[in-house]
Amino acid sequence: MSADHAEKACELFAGGLNCSQSVFAAFADVTGMDYDLALRLSSSFGGGMGRMREVCGTCSAMFMIAGILYGLGESYSHEEKTEHYRRIQELASLFREKHDTIICRELLKELRVTSDPEPEKRTEQYYKVRPCIKFVRTAAEILDRYIAENPPSQNRQ
Repeated sequence: MSADHAEKACELFAGGLNCSQSVFAAFADVTGMDYDLALRLSSSFGGGMGRMREVCGTCSAMFMIAGILYGLGESYSHEEKTEHYRRIQELASLFREKHDTIICRELLKELRVTSDPEPEKRTEQYYKVRPCIKFVRTAAEILDRYIAENPPSQNRQ
């Protein structure tokens, strides 16, 4: 496992990837997912799901990674499903502890963001005012800590 997925995720975000891609692709070494496939899969979740400003893309990435590492396949018990949903709610709660919400529009309320489908240009000014890199870092740190404390079963990949 990479020593610091948070740094990798922040580098990816600063390099132009969306929030979800940055977190999800930073953990490709853990999930075993092809990097390009990881980018394509997570590309729809940036801006709170296609810039609709719903669930923060970093949280969506955390939940997808948790699904790969701990999720359920075709056959599972009611208890296993409950436990997995509990895990997702715990990850969301850890994010909320730092930022009060997991909803993109609420995280960005000071910026008066829109849900227009056209993404903003990644300029120096964008990075100066945009708090998203903090959310990228938080999500990656939460996942690193969670995975360290809850190693996934070896037969998952």
